[in-house]
Amino acid sequence: MEGACRVLAALADFPHEVATMRAAADFLIETGAEGSAALVLTGPLLVSSIGAIDRRLRAVDGPISAIDLSRAGRVDTVGAWTAWSLSQRFGAPITGASAEADRLIAAISAVDDNTSPVERPRLPVLLRVPEHVGLVVAGLGQGMLLVLGFLGQVILASGTLLRHPGRFRLRALVHQMELMGVNALAIIALMSFLVGIVIAQQGAVQLRQFGAEIYTVNLVGRLSLRELGILMTAIMVAGRSGSAFAAQLGTMKLTEEIDAMRTIGVSPIEALVIPRLLATMLMMPLLGIYSASIGIIGGAALSALTLGIPFFTFLSRIQEVVPLHDVWVGLIKGPVFGLIVATSGCFQGLQVESDAEEVGTRTTAAVVMAIFMVIVLDAFFAVFFSEIGWG
Repeated sequence: MEGACRVLAALADFPHEVATMRAAADFLIETGAEGSAALVLTGPLLVSSIGAIDRRLRAVDGPISAIDLSRAGRVDTVGAWTAWSLSQRFGAPITGASAEADRLIAAISAVDDNTSPVERPRLPVLLRVPEHVGLVVAGLGQGMLLVLGFLGQVILASGTLLRHPGRFRLRALVHQMELMGVNALAIIALMSFLVGIVIAQQGAVQLRQFGAEIYTVNLVGRLSLRELGILMTAIMVAGRSGSAFAAQLGTMKLTEEIDAMRTIGVSPIEALVIPRLLATMLMMPLLGIYSASIGIIGGAALSALTLGIPFFTFLSRIQEVVPLHDVWVGLIKGPVFGLIVATSGCFQGLQVESDAEEVGTRTTAAVVMAIFMVIVLDAFFAVFFSEIGWG
């Protein structure tokens, strides 16, 4: 019985609520005995009704002595803000407001008092540039600490897998080797073949001036096996697989899949990072030798067409002019470059925290970081191998 009474009471009030929602807000200007003008707001001052008088209110001009809300109906935040902004605009007090309207107006005036500057204050240029450089340097230092922490986690997880070999995910390793190695053979072959053609063509143009076109074989062979084969492969893998690692792990971090793995007792480093690291380190030397071989074939094809050096003569002479340590140089660089590419991709992917935009930002950072470190270490290797007599 009591519930039925409540329903009937609600139905009785319903027409009044509908009428209030349908009523329109309005205003008028009343002139007092002393010639002062008061802006009187009438009707419900709600977001659904205040828009009808917004332009007319903006067009009101002249001195206003008061903003009168005594004839106003219900007032929400938009209506309270409208009354408060009119009060600020004309420098007039608000009168006749209900308790609810007073509370809303007080809250709005406390938040939006128009005292804060529109533009964010900026330092002078002479101070802004050093500040930016300092922030970048501090960010690099913090990033290095995070990378060291990540490598520490990888080392600890590797030790755990050595103690418990049954936890190693061999299928994940083979799957990653297929994705970043086997599936990349076509694009690496095309890139290496064209690079070999370019090296042979440009080298032959310069050597022809001295009548030494035969040394095109030396140029193509040593440059492909020692430098460009593994370097171009590392750059290609960084753009292809390093970015994929960052995007995959970043998306898993964003969708809380990695948190779910930790909840059920699965280490993300063991399950996701180590298979990618090992796959990249194992496949990078093989892809480097494959790239160098295709580059040599490209140089041989161009030499046979333009220099008159038979194709198989070019290949047989490679064995004579290219020392064996050039092959070892490329093989030694491979695992190091693979470690850098995989570490950059996995590290940046696991740093994703907030939203999908950060996934793209971290993916870009992974590629840039990997290519930069590969080129820096390649320069270091060039100096190192020259010092030990493998120049």
